Amino acid sequence: MPYINVSTSAKIEDKKKLLEEISILVSSLTNKPKTFVMAKLDDNLEMYFDDETPSCFLEIKSIGSLNPSEMAKPISNFVYEKMGIPIDKIYISFEDVPASMWAWNGRTFD
Repeated sequence: MPYINVSTSAKIEDKKKLLEEISILVSSLTNKPKTFVMAKLDDNLEMYFDDETPSCFLEIKSIGSLNPSEMAKPISNFVYEKMGIPIDKIYISFEDVPASMWAWNGRTFD
């Protein structure tokens, strides 16, 4: 049930590898099974963040298990190391979703 949506102006060569690796990272940071992590990547987008330097916006949603103050640094480091985007060009949005508002396999999690 963790979901990560990555939007970036960088062009990513190996999209499948990046999606798998970021799924593993989110799984470990949320202590949720990797089999429940969904990841989406939109790359090579027209984005502007003060200048033309590559930038990235990540949306992370989960039913609980989010600790933004502890998760921001490892996620930012991952984006920098894997995508080459400077840490000051990364925004991350965290959203804790109530179990009654998240469904999988035909039913909500509550």
